[in-house]
Amino acid sequence: MQKLTTLISRVVALPNENIDTDQIIPARYLKAIDKVGMGDHLFADWRYDAAGNPKSDFVLNQPRARGAQILLVGDNFACGSSREHAVWALYDFGFRVVISTSIADIFRNNALKNGLLPVVVDPATHRELFHLVEENPAVELTVDVAAQTLTLPNGRAVHFDLDAFSKTCLLEGVDELG
Repeated sequence: MQKLTTLISRVVALPNENIDTDQIIPARYLKAIDKVGMGDHLFADWRYDAAGNPKSDFVLNQPRARGAQILLVGDNFACGSSREHAVWALYDFGFRVVISTSIADIFRNNALKNGLLPVVVDPATHRELFHLVEENPAVELTVDVAAQTLTLPNGRAVHFDLDAFSKTCLLEGVDELG
């Protein structure tokens, strides 16, 4: 697991609400036991047409998504069944942080165990973040794990909760066993 200390990144906004784990990674990809390559299947039913060609209108297929490490999503993210593959797919695609107003507990725990930081913000900040990305798709946010803050371009720092054990694991780049 790579260390996550401070991250400055562009943001991919996916405003859909109630995104469940089957949408994040469809069940047909759950047979894989290797994390590598899972990013190719991230949101597969939304990203690709029936022939397997990328849909140009889906945000992850657009040039502005390349290299972005922060995913901003609608309310109630990763609901549904528990599948660690959902975290693997997000991480393998390149995301290190997911921001929402609510994130399913099982997903949250799986994310933290695999080096993906789930950040929960209040509804007003959530709306502000979507507005910022809509206004400027190249906007960057700063995530400081040690300070547990998400800093907006205007300098406003938003605190997020993170338990001490998970924080240490992220900062040191170790999993639970490490």
